[in-house]
Amino acid sequence: MESLMPYLLPVLVPLFLYLFSLIYRKGSSRLPPGSVGWPILGENVEFAVVGSQRLIKERMQKYCRDAFKTNLFGEKLAVLCGAGGNKFIFTNEKKLFAPWFPVSLSKVIFPDFDHVRHQEPEATFYNFKHDVLKPEALRQYIPVMDKLAREHLRHGWMRNSVVKAGPATKKYTFELACRLFMDVVDPERLDKLLGPFSLMTDGMVSLPINFPGTAFNRALRGGRVVRAELLRIVEERRKELEVMSEGRGDLMSKMLLARSQEDGKPMSHTRVANMVVGLLVAGLYEVSSAINIVTQYLAQLPHIYDLVFKEQMEIATSKGADELLTEEDVEKMKYTWNVVLECFRITPPSFGTFRETITEFTFAGFTVPKGWKIMWTPHSTHNNPDYFPEPDKFDPSRFEGSGPPPYTFVPFGGGARMCPGRGYAKLVVLVFIHNLVTTFRFEKVLPHEKMLFNRLSPAPAHGLPIRLHPHQK
Repeated sequence: MESLMPYLLPVLVPLFLYLFSLIYRKGSSRLPPGSVGWPILGENVEFAVVGSQRLIKERMQKYCRDAFKTNLFGEKLAVLCGAGGNKFIFTNEKKLFAPWFPVSLSKVIFPDFDHVRHQEPEATFYNFKHDVLKPEALRQYIPVMDKLAREHLRHGWMRNSVVKAGPATKKYTFELACRLFMDVVDPERLDKLLGPFSLMTDGMVSLPINFPGTAFNRALRGGRVVRAELLRIVEERRKELEVMSEGRGDLMSKMLLARSQEDGKPMSHTRVANMVVGLLVAGLYEVSSAINIVTQYLAQLPHIYDLVFKEQMEIATSKGADELLTEEDVEKMKYTWNVVLECFRITPPSFGTFRETITEFTFAGFTVPKGWKIMWTPHSTHNNPDYFPEPDKFDPSRFEGSGPPPYTFVPFGGGARMCPGRGYAKLVVLVFIHNLVTTFRFEKVLPHEKMLFNRLSPAPAHGLPIRLHPHQK
């Protein structure tokens, strides 16, 4: 045997080193702690019962403040937490992460997503070259937002002593988005779209089980109706543009007039519909949720309402009775905007977004394999006393001066994929709140009504009924 050692060593040593490296790697690579819940169901039951805000808080306390794993919407997820987790995700776009949507969302909104996933920036709004959400374009939207808000309050709110703010603001934000992005103003067509659109958005982030009665099944049915109607609108607009020298100037018309830089061809009707439906989802779902969040806090915090009312009345009394708001007026709403931001801190309008890992990485001592899904969430920082002292206290002064530390306040995400509609959302919320507080004082009919966090955006449990007290003119 000894005589064979000189011949065996060159083989055994590399083999030993290879096996040792495998054992070492296996021992040193550990996934984030956590639970993947029940087979098939994952932790979706807990998500539905306690909501995203409480689920994130409980998992951080039980497993780890930096990261944990879970199973939601049919996928195993690694949730990176805290300012460190937010920074890690936002600063490693394209290097470690690629865009990813839950199956339920992609199937409901983009049913052809599997065919265009490698062209995702073209199939959604992110790479669209037109400037519909740039500041110079948003500036032109303010009078339209103001006029429509006045009409909604006058016809839908003023006639009632109690209004359910939830569905009322959803109708406003949907009509506004349809008007701005598609130039669709026909009430019958809007009503035809809103019902199925609500079904679609209510189930677009859910467990993708397609059985009758499930949220996913309802969302699929709603999505089919919405896309069919949008394709009809696109076809009508295409024919209209064939005989018009110029388009209407809305987003849909601009997209239909655009030509690919690669081959000079126009975008397909399906791609145009995909882009528009993505914008409508954001314009309806998250923006209406944002208005409801602010309305709720103004209704239950009279001292905050009084300060907002004072600022907004100074703007209102400086203008003529029929004079619409301008960009300069919105810029004066500094205290109101701080109030909005504090509302978003306590109750973020979105529970976060997702990524897919394109290469294995290590964070906070944990290894996340390639192909895993990643999630960041504002719930890990917004109510964290390490970043916001007395987090349960409503204090708009947190946003004065330089504001919160970087990566701690993330209602619109961050990095290269920060929400492109954040400027639009800001204007819609401020313009609507201006009209609401200068028209009414209001209070919650159900003082203890809670926000539900079991959807992509929080929603009032009972539609947020508020009692209206019109101001004396």
